[in-house]
Amino acid sequence: MHTQFRFSSAAFVLALASALSACSTPKPLYQQEQFDAGDSPYMHKFAAKAEPACEAARRALLSQGYIASATKTDSVDGSKNFQPTSDSHAVIEIHVVCTTDDPKSTSSTAYVNAVQDRYALKKSNTSASVGLSVFGSLSLPIGSSDDSMVKVASETIPAGVFYQRFFTLVDHYLKVDPAQSATVDAAATPKEALPSMNDAVPPIGETLPDSDPEKPTSGE
Repeated sequence: MHTQFRFSSAAFVLALASALSACSTPKPLYQQEQFDAGDSPYMHKFAAKAEPACEAARRALLSQGYIASATKTDSVDGSKNFQPTSDSHAVIEIHVVCTTDDPKSTSSTAYVNAVQDRYALKKSNTSASVGLSVFGSLSLPIGSSDDSMVKVASETIPAGVFYQRFFTLVDHYLKVDPAQSATVDAAATPKEALPSMNDAVPPIGETLPDSDPEKPTSGE
C-alpha cells in the first residue's frame, strides 16, 4: 500500500511540474500575431492619392536625415545610421507603401513599418606565421585580433509615437503648396507641425517598448 502511495505522489509531482512548465513557457511569436481586421497602427489614411502621399513621405524622410532609396510612385524606403557609442552602431530602416483606396476617390492609405538593427564591435582572434630562413621551415605563430561590426539584434519598432509623428509630418507636406514647398520658411511654421521622429525612438540598445509615451521635444 505504501508503494502505491509513493507511485501516486510521484505521478502528482510530475503532473504539477508539467503544468508549471507549460505556464512558464512563452507563447510562440506566431501565436501573438492576431491579424485583426480593424485599423492597424501601422497604416494611416490621407486625403490625397497614392503618388502625392508617397512623395510627401519621401520628403518627410529626407527632412529628418534619412536616405531615401528604391523610390517609386507607390512606395519609398528610407534609412538612417546612428553611432551611440564608439563600439556600437545602429540602423533604422523605414518602408512605406501607398495605395489608393478607390480609383474614383482622392484618398489613399499609407502602410509603414520601421526596423531597427543593432551592431556591436566584436573581436575575433586570428593567427599568422612568420617563416625564419635561418631555421629552414620553422614558423612562429603570432596572435592578432580583428575588429568587426556584427549584427546583434533586429526588431520592428512597435506601434507608438514614432509612427504618429511620421504620419503627422507626411500630412504636413501634403498640405504644403507644391509650387511654394521649396521656399517655405521652416521658422514660420509652428513647431508642433514639424515633429521629429527621432524623439520617439528609444535609446539604442534598450528594449523597445510596446508603445512610447508622448514626450516634449528638447526645445519645448
